[in-house]
Amino acid sequence: MALSGTMVKQVTIMSDGDVFHEIFRYRPHHISEMSPDNIKGVNLHEGEWGTVGSVIEWDFFHDGKPKVAKEVIEAIDEEKKSVCFKVIGGDILEAYKTFLVTVHVDTHGEENVVTWTFHYEKLNESIPDPDSLMEFCLNVTKDIETHHLPKCD
Repeated sequence: MALSGTMVKQVTIMSDGDVFHEIFRYRPHHISEMSPDNIKGVNLHEGEWGTVGSVIEWDFFHDGKPKVAKEVIEAIDEEKKSVCFKVIGGDILEAYKTFLVTVHVDTHGEENVVTWTFHYEKLNESIPDPDSLMEFCLNVTKDIETHHLPKCD
């Protein structure tokens, strides 16, 4: 079993892809309102929202437990609508030596594809692949989509 890995999953959303990208770039602190069962809060520790080098702390609920992830924004690509976060502290680093998360949106009219990519290195071979964390990210994506879809009365 390899210690390093890459995991990629895609999900199609019907809500606006530009808005989705903007949320992860400039307004991650609003995600707790869109996915309250998963994200408890997002706080800025250093820098400014939406800028490379800024440090963000996520309080979230995963695998039945409250957890924390401290991340630095590594890269932002407006053209590709992607944001890359490097985990620098918190619960994820109890199992992984390095963990990078990239969220990328391809916009195609009314259909948009959100791609989550994890690049990681496990601390040892007994650590499972981050499947449940990926599922968590896909669930948050669906919550954000639902929040932004027109409400039917």
